[in-house]
Amino acid sequence: MTIAHSVSPSRGPGSPKVVGFHDAASGSCQYICIDEATGRCAMIDVVLDFNPARARISTASAEWALEWIAREGLTLEWILDTHPHADHLMASAWLKDRTGAPNAIGAKVREIAALWRDFYNLPDAFDPDRDFDRLFADGDTFRIGDLDASVMLSPGHTLGSVTYVVGDAIFAHDTFMQPDSGTARADFPGGSAAMLYDSLMAILAHPDDHRIFIGHDYGAEGRDRPAWESTVAEQKAHNTHLGGGVSKERYVAVREARDATLNLPDRMLHALQVNLRAGRLPEPEGDGHSYFKIPANRF
Repeated sequence: MTIAHSVSPSRGPGSPKVVGFHDAASGSCQYICIDEATGRCAMIDVVLDFNPARARISTASAEWALEWIAREGLTLEWILDTHPHADHLMASAWLKDRTGAPNAIGAKVREIAALWRDFYNLPDAFDPDRDFDRLFADGDTFRIGDLDASVMLSPGHTLGSVTYVVGDAIFAHDTFMQPDSGTARADFPGGSAAMLYDSLMAILAHPDDHRIFIGHDYGAEGRDRPAWESTVAEQKAHNTHLGGGVSKERYVAVREARDATLNLPDRMLHALQVNLRAGRLPEPEGDGHSYFKIPANRF
């Protein structure tokens, strides 16, 4: 399988090497964050491949990433997600079963689960404390090898999204897009354009040379391939929604007007019931098959 990918080299002690790779079907950007000194790494926002027309899942992207790690002689230390994704199915549980590495996400996933129990009319579904080994709170710290990593609560796209900061690398998920594409939508349940603006500003408070790795790229005019890396300075200067110091009031007005024109992602209603289980399908029924439950006329 051919997957678009690139390597962002370490800049020295305390700075990770980052492998970024792209899922063309959903526009999702996925990462391997590497401490070269110890050979230990984390996987961030890795997808399960999903064909919504057939409701069929495969593991090609996750297998590609594991093969890359094996070829480089690395040890997987963490399986990280930034939020319960609406546009792809997460590979967290599959990777944990395959490797034994612990998986983690933000602690406010508990509140997101409570919202979606109502939308799916599944009052006993979704137990993040069961399905994730660690639920990170704002300000928590951990290590990838010898690299220091920290967690920032970054709500707006969802109420519980988190950003991982590892040395000079910021894994900013569905907050920023590339400067030529602006920022992420904020109209999902629990989302808020005003909260997203504050999260964006908190990310931009990092030093100008810090690298920002985004959650999605859908392409842009003038580019012939996906891209997912920029810097704080580039986002400050050139982001189409924020560049040059756009006010919060102006940003919220533009973001909300844009969001009002958008349809739901075509995987969303499949994805949330899986991702709130860390990527596990609903429990098999009597015939041994799992079934998606799709709410009608709720959105």
